[in-house]
Amino acid sequence: MIKVEHLTKCYGDFVAVKDLSFEIEEGHVYGFLGPNGAGKSTTMNIITGCLSPTDGRILIGEHDIYEEPEAAKRLIGYLPEIPPLYTNETPLEYLEFVGEAKGLKGNELKEEIAMAIEKTGLENMKNRLIGNLSKGYKQRVGIAQAIMGNPKVIILDEPTVGLDPIQIIEIRDLIKELGQTHTVIFSSHILSEVQAICEQVLIISKGELVAFDTTENLEKNTNKGSLEDVFIELTANDPEALKNMYREKMYGAQMTPENAATPEVKEEQASPEAPEAPENTESEVREDESSF
Repeated sequence: MIKVEHLTKCYGDFVAVKDLSFEIEEGHVYGFLGPNGAGKSTTMNIITGCLSPTDGRILIGEHDIYEEPEAAKRLIGYLPEIPPLYTNETPLEYLEFVGEAKGLKGNELKEEIAMAIEKTGLENMKNRLIGNLSKGYKQRVGIAQAIMGNPKVIILDEPTVGLDPIQIIEIRDLIKELGQTHTVIFSSHILSEVQAICEQVLIISKGELVAFDTTENLEKNTNKGSLEDVFIELTANDPEALKNMYREKMYGAQMTPENAATPEVKEEQASPEAPEAPENTESEVREDESSF
């Protein structure tokens, strides 16, 4: 469904994402984990076509996100870390605007709005100004716009950040429901949430993929009792050494990089002192964002 090939993103001399490769299959829920500054949001922005890469290729279905942007973006629903909401509109007005931007018209538009409102539990809030809604309901509106048009892939960047425990549970249940009919990728710092929802987990550190597996296999092959312990071990040290360690435990010492769970990378490492650069600079963001 999604194929990422040798994705690299540089800001001057700083490498935010380095030679990242992985493939996402259709019909599963994937967790995307990494410490702050690891390159998660940068990667998500590139996958959705909102940010141009320095090198690499992204396929959504059979469409290259940059050579066939309209066809590729029709398959994607995206909720960035900060929901792209118009606070002076109601959810109903906002979803109508988003639907029209996605090319929906007439009865199809009305049906998609009704579906999005029902799935996200916005029926009692649809005529209130978005600016007057709680953060939890604003997140619901953000998710509603992402699922408009019935995209095959839904990408959610930190959908539960800043929510209270009850709101987190509600959004978690919604993501589970969406995973029954869509391919869902979401990032989160709440590891118990990822473990409860996701079938597979990708972990990146310093812009490099250090693991991609089920939570059960990650725990088993790193000899750790919880996803939290796995995360700490795989992101606290050198990414290349950690990948080699995981490959050897998972596949044996003779496993070649081409067949390993994570891609081979070059020896050059990004500077650990440099912070991750802003991800949506005006010079990098692509103009064609109409699908979102």
